[in-house]
Amino acid sequence: MDPAPPIVVRRPLGTGGRRVTAHGRILGLAHCDADVVALLRQAELPDAAMLLDDRSFMAWRGGRAHHYEAA
Repeated sequence: MDPAPPIVVRRPLGTGGRRVTAHGRILGLAHCDADVVALLRQAELPDAAMLLDDRSFMAWRGGRAHHYEAA
């Protein structure tokens, strides 16, 4: 079984936006890909923009990747 990716972008919230976690720690709420990249850079991952679609690094849960609107 493959290990879980360290970064998880959770399902869209009812108010919009998605919670982003790293190794289970909440980094913040993202409303667009630029927000995800900013949160990952704050977590000292400078190449974050290149990793948004890397399944070994990031998982998009409960909705389509790159979709932030409320369900």
